[in-house]
Amino acid sequence: MKTVKIFHSILSRGGDMMHNKTAAGCCDLHTHSVFSDGSYTPLQIIDGAIAAGLSAVALTDHNTVDGLPDFLAAASGKPIDVVAGAEFSVDYNQRELHLLGLFIPPTQFGAVTALMEDVNRRKEASNVALVDSLCRAGYPLDYAAIKATTPNGRINRAHVARAMVEKGYVGSVSEAFDTLLSKSAGHYAEPKRLTVEEAVAFIRSIGAVPVLAHPFLNLTEQELVAFLRTDPGLCGMECYYATYDEATTVASLRIAEAFGLARSGGSDFHGTTKPDIRLGCGRGGLQVPYDCYLTLKRLAR
Repeated sequence: MKTVKIFHSILSRGGDMMHNKTAAGCCDLHTHSVFSDGSYTPLQIIDGAIAAGLSAVALTDHNTVDGLPDFLAAASGKPIDVVAGAEFSVDYNQRELHLLGLFIPPTQFGAVTALMEDVNRRKEASNVALVDSLCRAGYPLDYAAIKATTPNGRINRAHVARAMVEKGYVGSVSEAFDTLLSKSAGHYAEPKRLTVEEAVAFIRSIGAVPVLAHPFLNLTEQELVAFLRTDPGLCGMECYYATYDEATTVASLRIAEAFGLARSGGSDFHGTTKPDIRLGCGRGGLQVPYDCYLTLKRLAR
């Protein structure tokens, strides 16, 4: 009941919170590189963030920290704060959610890699089955050639989608996801994921900060509130996001404050994989206050 009272007490303040950008500038705490399904190298993300006038940027590749050494090295001596992170795919009541682990200490990169080894093995098997199914359906693809396009040999559906575009099977990556690579098309079987509890406990154990990513892409407002009432152990929630409209941003800010969660935000930049999303500003209107970076940094151990 206390949470509900707090929630209703801040309904009128969402607009003010949304526009609370400090003079220090903006940040982008959700980006992807070539080490997962993005098209930019870590160096290009650093240089792009500086060119965009950002004060801080995070690299949060899917289920891997392979790009973080290059990312930190690329930022050395440059006028920008950087955050070592990763995006974890997790299971909640047989639904996929995403968690960001922010401020991962470099000494813990090995621990993340060890945790993700089994997850990535399952993902590899799922990807092999996906390509085999597409081949049988009349869309031949070379799995080894797709793997060779990545710096660490790990692929996901975005890499398969690009190969399909190159072959002329679809006109764009988004078309591939909407048709042959959709979960309803029958070619893709989701691999088993970490549970929310497993991922949050791990992120906290290594001294990083667990943040719920883009909740309104996966949950309704009622489902989100119900999830947060289970007290999953989060420190923050992504309130500013590239595809959110103003009403969704305001709702996110209200809910985050009601549950005592720090605000986070990011573009979910993927480069050419999501060509309409620009680094730092999303579709043009995204502004993530630098204060989000500062607050989350204080929560890191």
